[in-house]
Parts: sequence; C-alpha cells; structure tokens
Amino acid sequence: MYVYLVLFAVLSYLVCIKCIYNRQWHALRSSLKRTFNVSSERKTVGADVRALVVTAHPDDECMFFAPTIIRLVELNASVHLLCLSEGNYYHQGSQRREELLKSCAVLGIPASRVTIINHEKLPDDPKAEWSVSLVSSAVLRLVTDRCINMVLTFDGRGVSGHANHVAIYKAVRHVASTGELPKECVLLALETIGLLRKYTSFLDLPFSWFLPSHLHCVVGPKGYKQAKAAMLCHRSQLLWFRYLYITFSRYMFTNTFQVVPQGPKNLKIY
Repeated sequence: MYVYLVLFAVLSYLVCIKCIYNRQWHALRSSLKRTFNVSSERKTVGADVRALVVTAHPDDECMFFAPTIIRLVELNASVHLLCLSEGNYYHQGSQRREELLKSCAVLGIPASRVTIINHEKLPDDPKAEWSVSLVSSAVLRLVTDRCINMVLTFDGRGVSGHANHVAIYKAVRHVASTGELPKECVLLALETIGLLRKYTSFLDLPFSWFLPSHLHCVVGPKGYKQAKAAMLCHRSQLLWFRYLYITFSRYMFTNTFQVVPQGPKNLKIY
C-alpha cells in the first residue's frame, strides 16, 4: 500500500509539472499585460516589451536569466544586455567577451544589443566594492538611450551571494529612488532561493509556480537545451562543477521575479 501511495504522489507531482508547462505561456502573457497595463483583449504583448538584463559577468546571462531571455525573445520582445565587467578575474577578459557575444547569439540577443563595460572601478572581484553611482549611471544611460521599459537584474542576495551581483541591486534601488527613471519603466529582481530548491532542477517548478511572484518564466526541454548551449559557449568557465550546475540548477528551467519598489530609500552612495 505504501508503495502505491508513493507512486501516486510521484505521478501527481509530474502531472502538476506538465500542467505548469501547458499554462506558462498564458500566465506569462497575463503577467506582462498587468505589468504594462495592456488591455487583456490584446492577443500580443511581447512587442511592447523593451527589456534590459543587467549582469555582472559574462555567463551570468545564461546561468541565471536564460529562461527569461528565451521566453521574451520568443514573444518578439526587444531584449538588451548590459554586462558590467569583462570577467577578467583570471586575465581572460578578451576571451570571455567573445564567449558572451556567442552565448547571447544563442539566446537570441544580437551583438548590437549587448553592452559590455570594462572599467577599472568595476573589476570582476568578489572582494571589490563596486561604485553604486557608477553602476546606476550606466543603467540609467542605457534605459534612456534604448527606451527601456523593463529592467531585470539580481535581488539583494545576488542569487549566488556574489558581491558584484549585490552591488547591481543596490545601484538599481538607487536609480529607483531618484525619480529619474521613465514612469513606464518597471524594475524586476531575480529571486534568490534556498540551496535545496536551487538544485532540484525542474522539480522546483510547482514551488516556483504557486509561491507569489510578479513575473514567472519557465522553459521546457527545448528551452533548456538552448540555455545549455548558451552555457557551453563559455568554454573558459566549464569546470566540473559547472556541468553539475547545468544539470541540477532550477535557474536553467525557471526564473521568478519580484518588483523593485520605486521611491525614496536610504542607501549608501559612493
């Protein structure tokens, strides 16, 4: 009897995941319509989205944001990427720049929409304290120049806890507090989740689906292969533990975002 109960529970869980895959397109479109106050009667919304993904290093775009980029591109959204360093920690900056452009091409972002910053005050270094004002200026400049209406980046815990990731969130919060952003621009932060859920692959989908979030992006087997292909473009970073990440990380299958509130907040600016 116990075996049958376990089997029933497993099958029910897998059916739930299948239902999520079937519903995710409708849910994504509905979330975008709510975000941009688009009429629910409109069949398309992707063309209204001009998204900027802000990352710290080459490979962040596919390690953490691949499901979102893939889905937005499929909806014909205009997706741009701002990478705030070349990833030169091991003096591989030139190689990693080329790997980033190849990865973006796989994900559907043309090179003309990729901006890579190489600034001495923004080194690829977990011990470095990035300038909030410098990062916020770079973000604001691209938002203005490219008419961006959605900015997606890390949350306050940076997904992996990397100091450079956290610095971007602080910079985005600063931009949100200044009132300089266009009124229609929405700021979204990628949720950091616990270690156990982080490495449960697609099995995390029901938790991500039913827990509250502002935007939820999911990819199936085809999207996962695309995300994996983008990861494999970063040849210089493919150590043994990266293959484990590709196999087990839920960020290869799903992203959940929360809104970054806009309004005054005390931040240390330097």
